[in-house]
Parts: sequence; C-alpha cells; structure tokens
Amino acid sequence: MIYKVLTLDEWQLAKELGKIVTDIDQEDGFIHLSTSRQLGATLSMYFRSSEQVMLLKINHNKVEKTLKLEPTSASSSRKGFFYHIYGDLLLEDVSNEWVLERNSFNIPDAILIEAENDNV
Repeated sequence: MIYKVLTLDEWQLAKELGKIVTDIDQEDGFIHLSTSRQLGATLSMYFRSSEQVMLLKINHNKVEKTLKLEPTSASSSRKGFFYHIYGDLLLEDVSNEWVLERNSFNIPDAILIEAENDNV
C-alpha cells in the first residue's frame, strides 16, 4: 500500500485542481509517497506542526506507469527505498482518504526511522 500525506490547504487546492500539487513535490520534481511502514516517520518529520493532515491511500494500479521505487539520497537520515511518482497524481488515483488529528505521543524521529528500517 502507498500513501500521500497532505496539509488541509494542499488537499483543498487538490480538490480545486483535480490533482495533488505540493511545494516539496514541485521542488524535487516528483511526488513523494510513503508505505504504511514509513508513515510514522513521514508524519513526525514533515508534519509535526500540523494539527490535522489528510492521509490518502493511492491506487497502485492507476499510477504504476509513473511510479518508481528509489533509494534515498546519501545525505538523508532515512534509509531504504521510497515510492515516487513522476507525473501527475490525480484525485481519481486516490482510493481512500482520512483526516488525521494530532493526538498521539511524539515518538522520537530516530526511533521511527529505526522502525521503518527494521526487517523483523
């Protein structure tokens, strides 16, 4: 399963445009995605100041032609492989959506990164 996390403002813009557009994705030239195993660290590291975010489940079959599984850069604190989309991510590619509320313990990033790399 692959997921996209957005701010509520980014979600509102996506609904207006019919596709998901974020600043970080435009800067990097691809759309960042996370697996269920990677979500904890993604939320903690990139959305720590958000009280609410949108979590989108992406239909793998609809994006497979533009989807690549790529290693992280050597300078990243996160290791392993992440899915990226090179092209548009349309609203019709979303199979489910949830609003996530900030209401949990803040696990240190180092532990979340360790968990996403744990093969046990």
